[in-house]
Amino acid sequence: QVQLVEAGGGLVQAGGSLGLSCAASGIIFSAVDIDWYRQAPGKQREFVARISIGGTTNYADSVKGRFTISRDNAKNTVYLQMNSLKPEDTAVYYCHVRYGTIDYWGQGTQVTVSS
Repeated sequence: QVQLVEAGGGLVQAGGSLGLSCAASGIIFSAVDIDWYRQAPGKQREFVARISIGGTTNYADSVKGRFTISRDNAKNTVYLQMNSLKPEDTAVYYCHVRYGTIDYWGQGTQVTVSS
């Protein structure tokens, strides 16, 4: 059974930092690309960042230079370090993997950035 469990959300002032983590189980973690997505109230879920099997990273333009995605295969965990946070970063953040032909999502963690 595949499980993704996010942690680390919270309330932070604009300009501050937060770190998220996503612990995976039930998959061969080192064999999958892993993404972070987010969904703000009233908006569609959007891509934030991806880290490939080999460690290549990609970011949405809106977070480039402020967010950093990383992975620790020994701990089956992916991280998202978020710096210089803005109110528009407020959203529920989800980690995602495609394992085989199935998409798996975590339950999400709320990030709220106050102005």
